Amino acid sequence: MLLSISLIILISLMLSKIFNLLKLPPILGMLLAGIIIGPFALNLIDPNILNISTELREIALVVILIRAGLSLDISDLKKVGRPAILLSFVPATIEILAVFIFAPMIFGIDYVSALIMGSIIAAVSPAVVVPRMIKMMESGYGREKRIPHMILAGASIDDVYVIVLFYAFLKLGQGDNFQITTLLNVPISILLGVIIGVFIGLMASIFFKKFHMRDTVKVLIIFALGFLFIALEDGISKYIALSGLLAVMSFGIALNRSYPLLAKRLVKKFEKIWVIAEIMLFVLVGALVDISVLLNVGLLSILLIIISMSFRMLGVYLSLLKTSLNTKEKLFTAISYTPKATVQAAIGAIPLSLGLPYGELILMVSVLAIIITAPFGAILMDHLHTKWLEKSQ
Repeated sequence: MLLSISLIILISLMLSKIFNLLKLPPILGMLLAGIIIGPFALNLIDPNILNISTELREIALVVILIRAGLSLDISDLKKVGRPAILLSFVPATIEILAVFIFAPMIFGIDYVSALIMGSIIAAVSPAVVVPRMIKMMESGYGREKRIPHMILAGASIDDVYVIVLFYAFLKLGQGDNFQITTLLNVPISILLGVIIGVFIGLMASIFFKKFHMRDTVKVLIIFALGFLFIALEDGISKYIALSGLLAVMSFGIALNRSYPLLAKRLVKKFEKIWVIAEIMLFVLVGALVDISVLLNVGLLSILLIIISMSFRMLGVYLSLLKTSLNTKEKLFTAISYTPKATVQAAIGAIPLSLGLPYGELILMVSVLAIIITAPFGAILMDHLHTKWLEKSQ
């Protein structure tokens, strides 16, 4: 196992550096590293690591949501108002509907599998979008109209919205009968997750203010609480719906709201943790990719991804109607909402691990979505923000 971990780290860092020099997202290098050393190629990853890959990806997902919560200031949503709120769910909803309509036509899959597939590939990637928006905010591009703030806030909530829908559709895919209560469980799980996360977040802020300890210890406590939220969801799922993932993010938002100085320090800690979590996440997803299957479904998958991206960009445009943004600024926002990576890597393999129909196909489409949209969005954002966004002095 130690040899496998060593190879995962060294090869992924080497390839990510190469991709970075080529002005491409480093996560593609990590994904390629997983494909190369995975069981369908050189087979250099210890089976014991692959056996716990689901748990490792779930840990990475917790890191993503904690970072998003600690970074998200609710006041940004208030300042940018309606567009940010609409961007948090309208583009994703339209993209899911597009996959729901076109995936059965293209692949011949059932509609429940199409909903699961759509909810996976619909999420924006924090790994690609967040660093670029923070850099734009610091350099002044789009600051006057708060375009980076709007994208950052809307994209963060977009991820949680899609993840909640994914787990709701996953239950349908596992054979749960479709009832009106199934639909009611979605808002119930969202509301209960927010309430629990905010309450525990406020209690944690009081605790951290009263009892002084190292920030590293606080990070461990937050991790433990995040895992408890996930465990709580599993424990009470038979009785009441609860989104443990939304509780994780709401916890971070509440802590940021009530103790912003601590939140800023903790974000830096979680950014360091994300370095290793990101490597494990993308390498392990790459390790699940069967090249022969990927080649077989490649062209059809690319067609579906192009269709879904087009519908997502339409959703962004609809969300920005009646705003002060000009045509170039609207188009830049739409492009910023196209990259896929982090969430797809975190949940893309779950249907396959559960043995659901078309699980392998869903994973392959998720991987191709990362390969196509991450460089597309990253390259265009890097090149166009200086041309299409106004710079504040």
